[in-house]
Amino acid sequence: MDKPYVVGITGGIATGKTAATDFLAEQGALVLDADVESRALTAENGEALPMIREKFGDDVFNEDGTLNRRALGDIVFASEEKRHALEGILHPMIQHSLIQKIRQAGQDGVPFLFLSVPLLFETGMDALCDETWCLTLDPAEQLDRVIERDGLSRSEAEARIKSQMSLEEKASRANVLIRTNRSMDATRAELAGLLRDLRRRNG
Repeated sequence: MDKPYVVGITGGIATGKTAATDFLAEQGALVLDADVESRALTAENGEALPMIREKFGDDVFNEDGTLNRRALGDIVFASEEKRHALEGILHPMIQHSLIQKIRQAGQDGVPFLFLSVPLLFETGMDALCDETWCLTLDPAEQLDRVIERDGLSRSEAEARIKSQMSLEEKASRANVLIRTNRSMDATRAELAGLLRDLRRRNG
């Protein structure tokens, strides 16, 4: 098999992507996650740290040399230019790693996999996908979730949401919409049905 059937999963911040992909992984599906790749690149001794230090300076690092994610977040979400600078460091490295893992999955005979990328459409990584699923919910509820989950002020939460493509735009580009403004059990039931259909089509 040259390439597995790739399903891209995306959505806005705090729309439930992690809960959804955790469930799919529990059901035995292979999930490749851009956020996991990003954390690895920026963890202690991560490959991206020297470039981040060169671009943003010592102020975004703790005394032990680890990345101060909150300090970096405060900078990049306050400045579109700085955010693009960070993305310019991370996105090519993340994409390269994910492409390598997709190829390896094909060599291993994996029939399909999920590619979880928050900025799937923004980065053009939907070009790697055969279909795309988008998790979405009401914007007011999304804002409340971001404030509660990340302990941010309303203005900080709004800045993070506005740094991404609007949920409406993402939804218009996706093949499948999954609404998460309901119980997790209901979302899991829908995901299970979609997964059964995917297995039937790509067994």
